[in-house]
Amino acid sequence: MSAQRTHRKRAPTTTLWSAGEALDRQMLDYTAGEDRAWDARLLRWDVLGSLGHVEGLAGSRLITPAQARRLRAGLRAALRAAERGTLRVDPGSEDVHTGVETWLTRRWRDAGERLHTARSRNDQIACDLRLYLKDTLLRLHDQSAQLVAELVRFSARHRTVLWPGYTHQRRAMPSTLGLWAAAYAEGLLDTMESLNAVWQRLDRCPLGSAAGYGVPLPLRREIAARALGFARVEHNVAAVQAGRGKLEAAVLLWCAELARELGKLSCDVILFSAEEYGYLRLPAALATGSSIMPHKRNPDLFELTRGRAAAVEADLVAVLHIAGKLPSGYHRDFQLLKEPLLRGLDRTGQMLAMVTAVLPRLEVDRARCAAAVSGGVLATDEVLRRVEQGRPFRAAYREVAAALRTQAAASAGAEDSPPAGAPATRAMPGGRAVRAAAATRATHAALLRRRAGLGGAGNLGLPAVRARLRACRRWSASERRRFDGALGRLAGRGASGRAHNAARSRVRKGVRSSMRGSMRDSVRTRVRKGARRGARRRIPARRRA
Repeated sequence: MSAQRTHRKRAPTTTLWSAGEALDRQMLDYTAGEDRAWDARLLRWDVLGSLGHVEGLAGSRLITPAQARRLRAGLRAALRAAERGTLRVDPGSEDVHTGVETWLTRRWRDAGERLHTARSRNDQIACDLRLYLKDTLLRLHDQSAQLVAELVRFSARHRTVLWPGYTHQRRAMPSTLGLWAAAYAEGLLDTMESLNAVWQRLDRCPLGSAAGYGVPLPLRREIAARALGFARVEHNVAAVQAGRGKLEAAVLLWCAELARELGKLSCDVILFSAEEYGYLRLPAALATGSSIMPHKRNPDLFELTRGRAAAVEADLVAVLHIAGKLPSGYHRDFQLLKEPLLRGLDRTGQMLAMVTAVLPRLEVDRARCAAAVSGGVLATDEVLRRVEQGRPFRAAYREVAAALRTQAAASAGAEDSPPAGAPATRAMPGGRAVRAAAATRATHAALLRRRAGLGGAGNLGLPAVRARLRACRRWSASERRRFDGALGRLAGRGASGRAHNAARSRVRKGVRSSMRGSMRDSVRTRVRKGARRGARRRIPARRRA
């Protein structure tokens, strides 16, 4: 009884569809309750989407210029109220769309009641989400660029630090810490470059599709699309709702690819910073301890990154299952797509920020790395040395394999014997001379020189990686200017509005971060003979690996 009394005391929930009928409170809480928290994150985008819709109505002459001016003024006031926190999605509104329309109608009744002309909440939420996704994906793209820049700097700083490369979790061949970091940088760049394909699908305006079948009005959909900064409209009105879940899955798949790189990098750091390896070290400030074991220095942040990477994949699976087996048209199931979508985006941003902050502080034990490049790790180098001297590859392979087996048997139990799997220089043909020659060839400089092919440990090709990064940043900056410029104009702030300026600031900081440590600026001032005093010219910066 007490629960029923509580329900009766609470203010009724406003809906856009009830037409005055009494509604069951439990039903409303079940269908809308938890969704309001996710809707609240779309509030700003709902108001901006409505401003774009007003431009479409006005351009199609479905409202008068005076009505359009009142709607613009009211919605810009709503945007300011949302930014101040005085306009919220509260329990009295079924969703974000209801909250905004109710707020507007209470203050400008005639204007508020015209806002939903030629629109359904179905195309409205599709528009809100696309605006939110465009903003968020550009931010994640910029965060990825910052991490790539850090990885390139790490690679350049440690490009000559040899350590073993592994296959099957066993030492395989010589590698370098620089090669390892550059591989992650290029993997992230691959994913960053693939965002353009997702963007082409995202950059289509769904407004005018209404519930999924258009409206019987002379609505010029391209006007709203242009006002909101979309490149085009979503052509087929039925495709908007048919594509729900598909677009969310494409976005989360892109996030999952980023997360995969971060999870794999985290696995490496966890492994290589363990005492048994000792190649990497976590500073005390980046490690956690144990409540019972005082010596512990745990890589929790990397373990949680690995776990969050898996959770992003779980968010993707949730989206695929929610929307995967529905017939065409709109279904309320689509409401449940918001939670895994927004949560997956949040997790991706958190991981990128954390790994970017940690990477420059990761310590390297060069001596431990170098000591591990010995024994069997050098066996393949010995095989290929013999090939260069004219031996057939398979014959050289068999000879070195036999020598390794002989040495392993001979050294069993000897205190000063090399570890099992080390090349048996004593047993190899040539005895002491071969051992001395192998030691000479195994110097680090020689190992790197033998790996001078493009993209190898001795020739990382970092200038090409930096060029790809710059191209990614140019694309992001261009799309950010177009997006923020359009929304700034709708908000009455022009292309130099607050949101646009903030975005430009982010881009500038990112560009500075990318360039710092990647190349050295060398500026020389020369006064040309006969030229006006003070004239200068800039000498191009010299690149470094």
